[in-house]
Amino acid sequence: MSFVKGSPLMQTALRRITTVSRLPLPLTRAMHIQSIPMWVGSSNNYAYLVVDDKTKDAVIIDPANPPEVAPVLKKAIQDGTINLTAIVNTHHHWDHAGGNKKLREQLGTPNLPIIGGKDSEGVTKTPAHGESFKIGENISVKGLHTPCHTQDSICFFMEDNGDKVVFTGDTLFHGGCGKFFEGTGAEMHKALNETLAALPDDTRVFPGHEYTKSNVKFAVSVLPSEAVKSLQAFAEKNKETQGKFTIGDEKKHNVFMRPQDPEIQKATGKTDPVEIMTKLREMKNNFS
Repeated sequence: MSFVKGSPLMQTALRRITTVSRLPLPLTRAMHIQSIPMWVGSSNNYAYLVVDDKTKDAVIIDPANPPEVAPVLKKAIQDGTINLTAIVNTHHHWDHAGGNKKLREQLGTPNLPIIGGKDSEGVTKTPAHGESFKIGENISVKGLHTPCHTQDSICFFMEDNGDKVVFTGDTLFHGGCGKFFEGTGAEMHKALNETLAALPDDTRVFPGHEYTKSNVKFAVSVLPSEAVKSLQAFAEKNKETQGKFTIGDEKKHNVFMRPQDPEIQKATGKTDPVEIMTKLREMKNNFS
């Protein structure tokens, strides 16, 4: 079919195109995540402020050092950009949950809910494994129990309009995992290679510390693959790596999530996944 300029057929087509162009475009929305580095140069912790953009409801994850976290929260509250609804803890260690009560005091919110593992300071709610709740109207949260680093370790998977993230505390790091302070290789294998590995591959990972550079030094000694070398190069160029890699990436460059890899089996002298996990952790503990 051809159109003649100025013809009724052409005019009708132009009206249709104009009508279509005026239709509202679909809006994409994702949760807002603000990283708050703490104790930089020593333990290199992260607290995370997660905000539902529509309602401004927000939670603060692992705000262990109130002198560094409270000013950020106070300004956001005063500016009207957040409505803080809870503190969330990934586990009970002092450098993650030790600031709960003091933060409440500094914010003047003595009844602010504390969601986390059963041993977290001042905890008011411990979600069951797989239990869900919401931040505001749009962010869905699911608590995933991952005992090993501590027995009350919980990772928090969040999703907002297709944007998926997981806050892993000291269970999963970029290129590494937490020490087995209260658990076993079997528990960490389950946490990493069953519970977290089952999340969608495009889930971005937000760990509790900036340990990537040190983790990858060990990883490349065990598995000098292109994926591990790529992570190493990124860590050398970037002081902060949180949220830059996904669960899918970890399956490629995290030696603790590759028990099936022949090179990992060769390096550890093991083939059983749990024995591999246990041996890798021993090797990492003694690595310098």
